[in-house]
Amino acid sequence: MPRVYLDLQLHRQAKPGDVLIYANYITSLDGRIALADSDGGQQVPKALANKRDWRLYQELAAQSDIMLTSARYFRQLAKGNAQDLLPVGAGEDYADLRDWRKSEGLKAQPDVAIVSASLDIPQAALENVSDRRILVLTTERANDAKVAGLEALGVEVVIAGARQVEGELLKGVLVANGYTSAYMIAGPALHATLVSADVLDLLFLTTRYMLLGGDDFSSMMQGHLEHPVHLELETLFFDAAGGQSFACYRCQS
Repeated sequence: MPRVYLDLQLHRQAKPGDVLIYANYITSLDGRIALADSDGGQQVPKALANKRDWRLYQELAAQSDIMLTSARYFRQLAKGNAQDLLPVGAGEDYADLRDWRKSEGLKAQPDVAIVSASLDIPQAALENVSDRRILVLTTERANDAKVAGLEALGVEVVIAGARQVEGELLKGVLVANGYTSAYMIAGPALHATLVSADVLDLLFLTTRYMLLGGDDFSSMMQGHLEHPVHLELETLFFDAAGGQSFACYRCQS
């Protein structure tokens, strides 16, 4: 079970002057990645989340130079509703991953890029990742006072779009800053931004063999796509003990 994804060496796959961008989800067979919770938001159901999948989530994080997330994650973190602090995990279960990063010449933790048009980011929540470089990618319409507040904390604010953050510009920022592997852990809106711009390279998908139902749910894509995006299956692992499968798909532009 361990090293199912770690041996892929994602941090070494990008061509010179390029960055490999990858994402992952866990889903039920009826396509649910999150269901409505009592607070009016959406959370990964406890029935869906499991330690075996979480290990692979950590393995993917271990191979990244930078993690792409959203302001929503930090709002959840401020409320105590986030699944976990951004990996790589600090527990003993993940000591091998921290050692692996060191042996590969990587930083102790990946940098963080927050994609947000609103800049509605609780500043106190940023203290949890103050030991890392933090980029915020936003738009030309960003509120000047919010920009100044973030920059006062040492956050680097970068414009990457006019009305919304654009996938091609986002990738350009990553390349310009020398990143070679970027792990997208945000929700379906940012996923759609990357897919629509043809900048997502790999999609990792855990499929849990269960039906969850529910009318208020999220799936892994949100919004309109100009054309279908074809995926080529690269790897597939059947996890009989966990009642799920792990797959890696390459996005075809």
